[in-house]
Amino acid sequence: MELIPALARWLHLLAGVMWIGLLYYFNFVQVPALKAAAADGTAAGITKHVAPRALDYFRWSALVTWLAGAALLGNQFVPAFTLSKGMAGIGIGAWLGTIMLLNVWGLIWPNQQKVLGMKPATDDEKAKARRVAFLASRTNVMLSIPMLFFMGGGWSHRALFGL
Repeated sequence: MELIPALARWLHLLAGVMWIGLLYYFNFVQVPALKAAAADGTAAGITKHVAPRALDYFRWSALVTWLAGAALLGNQFVPAFTLSKGMAGIGIGAWLGTIMLLNVWGLIWPNQQKVLGMKPATDDEKAKARRVAFLASRTNVMLSIPMLFFMGGGWSHRALFGL
């Protein structure tokens, strides 16, 4: 195995574990915990110290995962994204990952900045931002399931379906 592809594969794997791990943490742990913490007035520590740091790792691990995946595709990048030349399986996974990356940087992060008070926003703007970020994050959870299936399936439909 050549050094650069091996490093790209490990970087893709490690960043991907961080990205999806944080995605699941936000959706299955932090959202319900914040609801309970808001009820008893203890949410400030989470929203001030934990959430901003976790969001930093979340968005950068998403980008590193995508870039390392693109590097792994190399000269198969275009066939993967056009779902051609036996690259449909990995291509579907790459498309799902791309949509998820765009959700992170285009919807979740800008809206979470308003929710967490990192950007000025009215109460109405914060409520709308909270809903948009929540829905984009839940969408990513749902997209992560087939994305992981297709990414783990290998480079081609033959590897994916054992043909």
